[in-house]
Amino acid sequence: MKKKREYELCAGRLKALADPDRLRIVEQLFTGPTNVSDLSETLGEEIVKVSHHLGVLRHAEVVQTEKQGRFVIYSLHPDVAAVGKGESIAQARRIDFGCCSVELESK
Repeated sequence: MKKKREYELCAGRLKALADPDRLRIVEQLFTGPTNVSDLSETLGEEIVKVSHHLGVLRHAEVVQTEKQGRFVIYSLHPDVAAVGKGESIAQARRIDFGCCSVELESK
């Protein structure tokens, strides 16, 4: 049986994805790492809104960050992006929470 902390982490990740804008962000991150400005432009949303949602996703450990110069690059957390053998992250399009997984449909 899983530990209470594992269920709490899973529930937190599910809550973080319970928003259409955050799902759109995660879906976009399957195409590869990017910064908030590029995400904002691609999604047609204000930077402040995208930045807020990225903060929620980062706190839930759905995305991770890496500083590159003056930019912060966002990518799917490796513990969440379920990539099969011989499969790229863009092909996988599945998020594994430990207690369950979500598969996003291909575009």
